[in-house]
Amino acid sequence: LSFFSAVPVAVEMGEKAEKKDKKDKSDKKEKRKEADTPQDDGADADDVKRARVSVIANPLASKRLTKSLLKVIQKASAAKLVRRGVKEVVKALKKDEKGLCIIAGDISPIDVICHIPIYCEEKQVPYIYVPSKEELGAASQTKRPTSIVMIKAGSDAELKSLIDECVSEVKKAMPKF
Repeated sequence: LSFFSAVPVAVEMGEKAEKKDKKDKSDKKEKRKEADTPQDDGADADDVKRARVSVIANPLASKRLTKSLLKVIQKASAAKLVRRGVKEVVKALKKDEKGLCIIAGDISPIDVICHIPIYCEEKQVPYIYVPSKEELGAASQTKRPTSIVMIKAGSDAELKSLIDECVSEVKKAMPKF
């Protein structure tokens, strides 16, 4: 055996190892996709979202209330009556603006928004958690996920009645102190 005859064998072994690594990576990607997709054994997408919600997300909106809240956010966003994000909402609360705060429950790290419910209680602004920051962002007409949204009361009678209905449902769900 000479040195030159062993070199092609080593190159071939290297190619086989690279192909095996690529197969392993594609297998890992497929396993991740399977883990991320909901299973057909009764678990739907909403249950998966609710499983990712933080422990402190209380009160958490029901499925029906979440759907109606997201519709109200869409209408309020079209009317420019929405504050998006932690900075804007805190600024609005400091200015004593009244409305309804909707907080995403799947924010990580939760420290980003954990002070807002306390601030809302001090300012007597109703708040509620929804399961998904992606849905909250989509409802508020942004491409990015949104951690918190505040709907301000406007002059539109139809929108005001929808907001009042949601506020009454939220007040029923809020804990009593």
